[in-house]
Amino acid sequence: MRTPQRGRGGGGGGTGCGGRGRGRGGTKKAKGLESESEGGIKGGSKVLVAPHRHAGVFIAKSKRDALATKNLVPGELVYNEKRIFAQKEDRSTVEYRIWNHHRSKLAAAINIGVDNIWIKPGLKVLYLGASSGYTVSHVSDIVGPEGCVYAVEHSHICGKDLMNMAEKRENVVPIIEDARHPAKYRMLVGMVDIIFSDVNQPDQATIMALNASYFLKSGGHFMTSINAKGIDSTSSAETVYQKEVEKLQMEDLRATELLVLDTWEGDHACIFGGYRLPRKQKS
Repeated sequence: MRTPQRGRGGGGGGTGCGGRGRGRGGTKKAKGLESESEGGIKGGSKVLVAPHRHAGVFIAKSKRDALATKNLVPGELVYNEKRIFAQKEDRSTVEYRIWNHHRSKLAAAINIGVDNIWIKPGLKVLYLGASSGYTVSHVSDIVGPEGCVYAVEHSHICGKDLMNMAEKRENVVPIIEDARHPAKYRMLVGMVDIIFSDVNQPDQATIMALNASYFLKSGGHFMTSINAKGIDSTSSAETVYQKEVEKLQMEDLRATELLVLDTWEGDHACIFGGYRLPRKQKS
């Protein structure tokens, strides 16, 4: 497993999507963008949007770089986010949404320099602890019309915002259920390529493992966010992270990378890894 890193700061079978009758759908650098202020990018300034090394993610280059995703639903805002508009050679417009790494653990991991987020266009993602859908909306942008995001949220208050967001995003399936009981939504979720978990519970490793046993393909990948104090307030954050890695390992969830997220208050980290990965062959 890649050794823990600390953030550098700065910058920026189920019904599924098809069952809901929803549509399916290497971008070149775009110059001369009209932008709205966010993360150092000022309205009306000339900026450059370039593809990030993670497919489906982009970098808006200005005095301070910012992460962005291509808006799956042009003209629609999710949380009053800032946008950048680019005109292509055929004079059509491409709209990007700024992705604030201070509000999204996944964006923070990308900003730090995670090796691989495993989320790509066309893949299916199960997102546990979707909340109001902030990060879910950007994952929706990344996987695009050919992909799907099954978003599970227990809170009915947050779930209302999640469902409103999903009304405009045809690749998002909102599920208002407790992630501890995947049997309750097994008829809604097909097999997925990736599970992202942000449930912030002491038993979150068990929750991840249970959902993986239902939905995650062998050889698929996972990401789980860790709030050390929310799991064990009496131990050091490093001890909690290691224990979580060991718990996951016991469930065939092999950690390959751990990143400490210094852009978040308190002791937070993300663990990335694979599920039922083939054992390395002896030479």
